[in-house]
Amino acid sequence: MASLLTSCARVGASGRRGLCTALAGVSAGSSFHNRALYGGRNSGSCRGPDGEGVDCSRGSAATWWSPGVMTRGGPRRRPVASPAPSRSSTANGQVGPPPGRKPHKGGGGGKGGDKAAAGSGSIPAAAVTMAPPLAAPLTEAVGEAAGGEDVLLEELDEEAGQQLAPYMDAVVKVYCMHTEPNYSLPWQRKRQYSSSSSGFVVRYGDRNWLLTNAHSVDYHTQVKVKRRGDDRKFLARVISVGVDCDIAALEVDDPEFWGTTPPAAAAAAGGADNRAPSAGGDEAAAGAIETRGPPPVLELGPLPRLQDGVAVVGYPIGGDTISVTAGVVSRIEVTDYSHGSTDLLAIQIDAAINGGNSGGPVFNRACQCVGIAFQALVGSDVENVGYVIPTPVVTHFLEDYLRTGTFSGFPALGLQWQRMESDALRRAYGMTPSQKGVLVRSLNPTSAAAKVLQPDDVLLSFDGTPISNDGTVPFRTGERIAFSYLITSKFVGDSARLDVWRGGKKMELTVTLSKPAALVPPHLSNRDPPYLIVGGLVFTTASEPYLQSEYGSDYGSDAPVKLLDRLYHGFPKSADEEVVVLSQVLACDATLGYEDVYNVQLLQFNGQPVNNLAQLATSVRQALKTEQAAEAAGGGEASFGSIWTTMRWSWWRRGMSSR
Repeated sequence: MASLLTSCARVGASGRRGLCTALAGVSAGSSFHNRALYGGRNSGSCRGPDGEGVDCSRGSAATWWSPGVMTRGGPRRRPVASPAPSRSSTANGQVGPPPGRKPHKGGGGGKGGDKAAAGSGSIPAAAVTMAPPLAAPLTEAVGEAAGGEDVLLEELDEEAGQQLAPYMDAVVKVYCMHTEPNYSLPWQRKRQYSSSSSGFVVRYGDRNWLLTNAHSVDYHTQVKVKRRGDDRKFLARVISVGVDCDIAALEVDDPEFWGTTPPAAAAAAGGADNRAPSAGGDEAAAGAIETRGPPPVLELGPLPRLQDGVAVVGYPIGGDTISVTAGVVSRIEVTDYSHGSTDLLAIQIDAAINGGNSGGPVFNRACQCVGIAFQALVGSDVENVGYVIPTPVVTHFLEDYLRTGTFSGFPALGLQWQRMESDALRRAYGMTPSQKGVLVRSLNPTSAAAKVLQPDDVLLSFDGTPISNDGTVPFRTGERIAFSYLITSKFVGDSARLDVWRGGKKMELTVTLSKPAALVPPHLSNRDPPYLIVGGLVFTTASEPYLQSEYGSDYGSDAPVKLLDRLYHGFPKSADEEVVVLSQVLACDATLGYEDVYNVQLLQFNGQPVNNLAQLATSVRQALKTEQAAEAAGGGEASFGSIWTTMRWSWWRRGMSSR
């Protein structure tokens, strides 16, 4: 009988801690760039069922990979969609998913389509009217909006509330039913749950768009929207999802939503125009055939300045009607997007952003939309810290869709870099006192930059913009920002010029920007998790959603250390390389004694390295055919049980525990 040897490597102890010290030592000692990764993302909900998240630091898989510092118990960012009030509320009024659900970060395929051909997915310009421009600016006040709806800005006067009122009709309430995959049992799906969030109609190019947050429609099975003051909900389709930037574009096919119902249809619904009035009077007859006009369309405004007044409009928890909160711009910098684990430009404001505000527009004083509310910083020592997706990121998402008909993501150099603030370090590389830059430590082999850059290169500038020793570049007057902003401002396929210091000489290089592959992806872009079951062995691929499903919101400290090393510091050798994990062993006669083996990385099968799950399936299929042929030649019958008895696990021979 053919010998079948399977080698696996134990990836760590399930309850092991101490990662904080190791990572902190590397980061602090070598001045690596750090960023915060806030876990606990749950599609359409604000937090996990236990009301907790995770706060740790790691390098950006989209731009660079670098060690980070793990912190526990500190503030964390979270998306702010509001689950339906049918679930039990957490302490702060947020409503989580059903009891027993584990929070996760990432996603697989929802039931709704998220791709469309170029040119589709827009609202006809003729179907929507623009809100009239207002001469007076929006002041920092709040009174009551039209219709007597309460607004939360107690400092705005009545005149300012009336100014904003015409634009509120562009804001819609989004209702979504979510059915997420079960990453621990990937052939199943979790129980469906509902959430509510906000959206709005905006003008870009020659089209009108209905936008919301990606986490508001994550793993959607049904999406409905309702206009302000309307009692009807309209079915919507998700035409594009940008998980990285947490933006989604919707489309509503029903013309009544856009106020473009043909007169014949309106007459059929309310009776002929020449019909005599009913006993209820002329008003009742007129109301029966009344058709609501088209919603206004917002205009995108420029990036605001610090201390500029803003107003957040949406449908947060605490009521059913529209709400407005006011504040000022506190900070503009590259920030971690908790939903997509990506570092992009974001606006920090001091206005309250609560569950349900997700996807709502943020207005400046001129009543222009300057961004989309999407997450907040939560913690015992944090108050009123909200984050807004700025218009440069919004227009990047829309322009990407117009170019490609889908969301292709944000480009990255795919490198791990180190600050060069040490004079001794710069002298060691032969740099003059006036030269500045960052040191390239390692490169993702799947990135385009790996073809032109080398480890120990000093990156001096990007597209002519000089990079400082701390990795920042000039932004606006008196402001600096992380140089990754320059990279993510471009599109996949664009070219960029790099000035590099290599071997004591300055070089000018050109790179075509790409989106490198991640060894352990931060999300699955609304796809179902892949899996393979062979004789009771359940194989899947490692991802952040999988780790969070297995180890909860504290997976950054509780997951096996070797899997975390693949997540934070691993580079794929090829674009199709995956970390194949033996998730669990189902109890059966063939697996007797191995039921407690779980979450180990599969390195080899039959002596051959395992590159991805598809290759493993092919190898297993070929091995079974070979075994069946051998058994048939010997007059016996092949079974996987006989093959299983020949397997050997490498960690047993090394004396490593299975847990």
